[in-house]
Amino acid sequence: MVKYHRAWLLILAWEKIVRYNLTTAYFLWLISGFGALGFHRFYLGKTGTGLLWMFSGGLGGLGSLYDLITLPRQVREANLAYAAREAIGYENYSQGGGFIPNMRQPETPERVILRLAKANNGMVTAGEVAIEANIPIEEAQRQLDNLAKKGIAQVRVRSSGVLVYFFPEFSKEDTDFVD
Repeated sequence: MVKYHRAWLLILAWEKIVRYNLTTAYFLWLISGFGALGFHRFYLGKTGTGLLWMFSGGLGGLGSLYDLITLPRQVREANLAYAAREAIGYENYSQGGGFIPNMRQPETPERVILRLAKANNGMVTAGEVAIEANIPIEEAQRQLDNLAKKGIAQVRVRSSGVLVYFFPEFSKEDTDFVD
């Protein structure tokens, strides 16, 4: 029962994301010869049946009559499909009816290092980078060493003996190091 209730809450949340309007759909149905040209179907993203309606006169008027009765449900389904695409990140919906995912590029280890340095007052360890970037610690060490060779970071040793890569541009103060 709880899962059923959660599903309805999810549907209600999706319904707040509205792209398609029932009034607009009925207006397009009306101006397309009472649905015979299928403009309302193109509007709802149903390109295939829109073409079928256009070339068959709304399936001889029977499809147009069907649409007159079921248009509210079709608009609701189109809005739910749109909300679902938005929720899972498929923002670039192609005209061909397929999905083109809006894939995020994984963050580069260098960017992870700089983000960590900014968040940690300019100090980063190889372990922190390995955890955040989801890379082996050897790779994290190599990336940090490359930045140190470029002069972007300085290798320092904490009083506890831990190697810390220090990024002066992100530091507020220069303390707790043994030079």
